[in-house]
Amino acid sequence: MTTQIFADRLRTLGSIEPTLFGGFLEHMGRAIYQGIYEPGSPLADERGFRRDVLQALRELAPTIIRYPGGNFLSGYHWMDGIGPKEQRPRRRELAWKSIETNQFGVDEFIEYCRELNTQPMLGVNLGTGTLDEAGALVEYCNAPRGTYYADLRARYGHPEPYGVRVWCLGNEMDGPWQIGHLEAHEYARKALETAKVMKWQDASIQLVLCGSSGATMPTFPEWDRIALEECWEQVDYLSLHQYVGNHHQDTQNYLGLTRFFEYHLQTLEGTLRYVKARKRSRHDVYLSWDEWNVWYKAQEVDGQWTEAPHLIEEVYNLEDALVVALWMNVFLRFSHVLKIACMAQLVNIIAPILTHPDGLVRQTIYYPFQLFRRYASGKSLDLLVQSPQVETREFGEVPLIDAAGSYDEESGRTTLFLVNRSLSEAETVDLHFAGWTPGAAARLICLTGKDPKEANTFENPTAIVPQDAGMLPLQDGKATLKVPPLSLTVIAFGG
Repeated sequence: MTTQIFADRLRTLGSIEPTLFGGFLEHMGRAIYQGIYEPGSPLADERGFRRDVLQALRELAPTIIRYPGGNFLSGYHWMDGIGPKEQRPRRRELAWKSIETNQFGVDEFIEYCRELNTQPMLGVNLGTGTLDEAGALVEYCNAPRGTYYADLRARYGHPEPYGVRVWCLGNEMDGPWQIGHLEAHEYARKALETAKVMKWQDASIQLVLCGSSGATMPTFPEWDRIALEECWEQVDYLSLHQYVGNHHQDTQNYLGLTRFFEYHLQTLEGTLRYVKARKRSRHDVYLSWDEWNVWYKAQEVDGQWTEAPHLIEEVYNLEDALVVALWMNVFLRFSHVLKIACMAQLVNIIAPILTHPDGLVRQTIYYPFQLFRRYASGKSLDLLVQSPQVETREFGEVPLIDAAGSYDEESGRTTLFLVNRSLSEAETVDLHFAGWTPGAAARLICLTGKDPKEANTFENPTAIVPQDAGMLPLQDGKATLKVPPLSLTVIAFGG
């Protein structure tokens, strides 16, 4: 049996928001310092921004970046990171047991986002922070001059408001590891009152409510229900977080994780529908998967009270890249409810980019993100996929070919994303087009390799990179291709 995929551009699942292709930067390890910001480095510009990192991030093109955390957020006071740098305090940072110099703060972050032409997504501290502190940060960022915090921004060289639109109401407040951890009803009340103050400062902002910090948390999804019922009318998104890994060194099972991702989203989609119905509300709340990535090999989280310690600098291989591609296929298939997603993180910390003093390496997971960011836009296609099944230890049978697609009416481009889960065999795929006939051959791009454990390193930085696989010919409105084992194949028609 070969795989049959039927693509009808009239059958769509939802709009693909650009913010599905976001990233995350936290004051942890070398994400900020020695990552994006390294004054004194020959690779840095006059602002201290690493030029090579900027270029790599421009090519990755994240559409939104969440900042400044993460667990760091729950002990962070944003005023430490503004004003003259020589006057900023050095702090013992409790989340990662590091020394925080505060040489990079909200003003530098906004400047960095503007340099990348990306949208900022700021978090407010609901651990040790206060209502006043959260409201003041919104005023500092978004209010016109004429009041204290807006004038403070102007005094520090930024007369015009930043216009930050998306804000997170804390981070992982359900986690016992969190500074200022709260029970669900306690967090819900604090989040509600904070949301009111923030929206009184600027009614146009959008707020992200903390959901459970993982689908395996004992409080999932009850925490989410309680928080939503209290805050529904004040918030616009519910956050979800998840990290995964090949803990049992079972590649076939690892590539079945889509079942887990789908369960996570289906459960929270159902929770959203339930709360909206119970509230008799006309307001909609969507999902923000604002921390997601592979993370299981590097476990160093104790900074030993040093500056920019080397923490969780995961090295990614081919199978990790394919799991990222599978995850992003799920994003497209749930685009009707999932509107924001932030890969955690962007540089050095469980990241697609690793730096050293003389340069950087683009890790394997860099490339699926880049391909989806470049080719997935418009609306997600409701594909019909008939594929042989492969057995997995945890998830039962899963399709050999995992597929998602997009159609962008404005550009005229239709794109299919295919992941072949086979460890050793190519799969023949027949493509059928309903309601439209591609006008020309499609471009093929393939990310693959022979060894699932192969990684990009500083010594061999291009071991796993996308390859132009030529053009896919069409005949009688159909197409057939061989999809290599252990691969992501992108098929781009037009545009």
